[in-house]
Amino acid sequence: MAIGWYPGHMHKARKDITLALQQVDAIIEIVDARLPYSSENPLLNRLIGSKPRLRVLNKADLADPTISAIWLDYFAGVGIECQLMHRDDPAALKKVLRRVTMGLEPRTTRANRIMIVGIPNVGKSTLINLLADRKIAKVGDEPAVTKARQEIQIAENLVLLDTPGILWPKLEDQQAAYRLAATGAIRNTAIELGDVGLFVVEFLLQCYPAYIKQRYQLDPVGIQPLELLEAVGKYRGCLTKHGVDFTKAGEVIINDLRTGKLGPLSLETPTDIPPSIPELESTTADAS
Repeated sequence: MAIGWYPGHMHKARKDITLALQQVDAIIEIVDARLPYSSENPLLNRLIGSKPRLRVLNKADLADPTISAIWLDYFAGVGIECQLMHRDDPAALKKVLRRVTMGLEPRTTRANRIMIVGIPNVGKSTLINLLADRKIAKVGDEPAVTKARQEIQIAENLVLLDTPGILWPKLEDQQAAYRLAATGAIRNTAIELGDVGLFVVEFLLQCYPAYIKQRYQLDPVGIQPLELLEAVGKYRGCLTKHGVDFTKAGEVIINDLRTGKLGPLSLETPTDIPPSIPELESTTADAS
């Protein structure tokens, strides 16, 4: 099944972000530490241009720390300033704001403006609330909670802009699309849960087989992905009178991954980045 999800409000949000970028002084770009490539919107790179930017690898507590270190080295090598963080790390949170503002010249006619950007469900609104030290931006477990730009003043000379999460019109890299679906950047109603669950099972068998035994009390040696998904369904009671409900079994696996119950894991490394996709050139035409 080909995965894609581009609700109408995302097209409007992309144009809104393009206009707002002309009025901001720096960018905080949030990606998911478990999939920094797949959760990076390639359109945003073009929209941001040369603006000062800090890329925050959020949800770092859910990611494999060894692979996160590899990502930090990779981004440093290509000249992208990055930082790991998660919501329960106040030291990292303070460092985010300090690093993104340290090079900004004070404005005389207005406050400095910092825009927070990223795809759906990477934690933009949560970060806004933490930085502001109060609940301002709406937070939800599903993607695309924020529908319009919000401006939040967190100091006399500093304003944060919270923007809707936007994907791009066509997800050319379907491996990346499945990773996005697995981590919740695409609504469950737009995917086949059994299909994505099978993708997660295949990934676990290849990269984290010990987690299967630890979480589901199943021996992963010699078992095929579909057999394992069926076994998980039986273990967790996802049954109908006709046998295992693979949709519910897939949902179990997906939820365990999203909540970290499987253990800290990363869905990709820099070696998973494919060559540039020429088709993305045309999708940026109306973004400028």
